[in-house]
Amino acid sequence: MTTSKPTEHKSVQARILKYAQEIGWKYVPQSQAEQRRGFDPSGISPREKSRNASRFFTDTLFEKVKEFNPKFKDTLEELLRKLNLPLPTIAGNRDFLQHLQGEKTFFSKEENREFNLILINYEEPGKNVYEVTEEYYLFNGQYANREDVVFLINGIPVLVIECKNATKDEAIAIGIDQIRRYHRETPEFFCPEQIFTATESIGFSYGVTWNINKRNIFNWKEEEIGNLEVKVKSFCGRQNILDYLKKFIIFAEQNEELNKYILAQPQKTAVVKAVERAIDHIKTRGLVWHTQGSGKTFTMIKAAELLFKAPEAEKPTILLLIDRNELEDQMPEILNHWV
Repeated sequence: MTTSKPTEHKSVQARILKYAQEIGWKYVPQSQAEQRRGFDPSGISPREKSRNASRFFTDTLFEKVKEFNPKFKDTLEELLRKLNLPLPTIAGNRDFLQHLQGEKTFFSKEENREFNLILINYEEPGKNVYEVTEEYYLFNGQYANREDVVFLINGIPVLVIECKNATKDEAIAIGIDQIRRYHRETPEFFCPEQIFTATESIGFSYGVTWNINKRNIFNWKEEEIGNLEVKVKSFCGRQNILDYLKKFIIFAEQNEELNKYILAQPQKTAVVKAVERAIDHIKTRGLVWHTQGSGKTFTMIKAAELLFKAPEAEKPTILLLIDRNELEDQMPEILNHWV
């Protein structure tokens, strides 16, 4: 009697979907997801079905926009036109992140003024809709690709997971290469999507879209090595994803080139603890110990930003000390958006 080899879907993808549901993400089957994206049921091939499809779950998106923005009176078509304006480039991705962070606006004819367009409710996370689906198909007229697992908040895809079979050599590297290919062939995926991960059930690598350099891809670590369930439930936890979208993704220009970064797990932890210590009324000092190349600059900048914005901080005085000329050029570009 022969036993069948484990497939990517059975050994990895199905388990991720199971764990995601256990932490509050509602599973949307592929057929239902495609219906909500506006696939044409009369089409014979996937390409024909998806020709005019949206990247969003338009029903949930429109419902939540109206709920979070009582003065928003535009139609669904007008909303989609606004959200489809950012180009499938790193600059367009930055613009879309600003949408996700509530920094973009809409015009109210009744009030004759601009209001911030709220797509995600960070203050009351329970009011958002968290969904996960699989085999997320996109055809842009030239290339067609299908993402394994996609997480959506209020109908907007924000996180993609590429799954690989652990029996393959260099499985995670193959998964990341696929993400690279998606960027080349169907960059439309990565206008709204901000974070990606790749896993073969043992390792769990993560990074940001539009930055597939090896040095900017990190391993998500937990005490129990190789436990996919623990890694999925911690990294894909709803609050963790909200925190990354709101606080821990950075765009910075260097040599007139726009770059995108995500704070690594230790950086994120250091920032949170530094801010907590700074606003503590009893403890008056603290120390974050870094090694060379561990991202001290971004850790410092993010800690300063969150402290600057924290209402408990009561207008703090923040001093940033740097020791390299290139950092002096880089700092203003990063700081301009929050000072």
